Amino acid sequence: MSDPIPHLLIVDDDERIRGLLRKFLVRNGFLVSVARDAAHARRVLSGLEFDLIVMDVMMPGEDGVSLTRSLRETMQTPILLLTARGETEERIAGLEAGADDYLPKPFEPKELLLRINAILRRMPEPAAALAAPKVLHMGQVRFDIERSELFEGDAMVRLTATEVQLMRIFSENLREPVSRTKLVEDLGRDRGQAQERAVDVQITRLRRKIEADPKQPRYLQTVRGEGYMLVPD
Repeated sequence: MSDPIPHLLIVDDDERIRGLLRKFLVRNGFLVSVARDAAHARRVLSGLEFDLIVMDVMMPGEDGVSLTRSLRETMQTPILLLTARGETEERIAGLEAGADDYLPKPFEPKELLLRINAILRRMPEPAAALAAPKVLHMGQVRFDIERSELFEGDAMVRLTATEVQLMRIFSENLREPVSRTKLVEDLGRDRGQAQERAVDVQITRLRRKIEADPKQPRYLQTVRGEGYMLVPD
């Protein structure tokens, strides 16, 4: 039985860009729906589930960063933001809001395709129903490695696709430092200081979910000169 075709939602106020992206992504094997602004996207999302959202930051009314932050309160669907070239702070704000990645404009359609496929590869596979779970305990928080799920007590803590992948990487390297360069590579991103800074932002967001005091991390530690290290109980 073949895998289901990924369903993408394109959110952009430019009708021409929506049309071009839709045509290009359909040609590359995706199902594609479109929304013209944040309000339209909310209506579409209320009735359909998507594998990934590609969203422009600069839109009239509610912008892409604000919508990303709001969606993260209720859903884990990966989000790729399209940002203005050179607006570094805008990109960092998007990652802090919960986006999985960003792509500066103007961009080559092939690069967008590569970014989308990289994010979709990071999504967790369904766990076998009878598989014995392997669980990491971090104080009141626990991470089920098999199911890629994080809990605080009985409440599930929502993780983005990138956060899931980070937890998987650290779970495979428990109590061993993982360099920022390796994290960038394992996340399927291009090398460079900008991407390493993006990883730092993702680490900060992840700490907020697993640490009692994110400013004094006990479990997801910084190892000076070497990277980051996960030290569960």
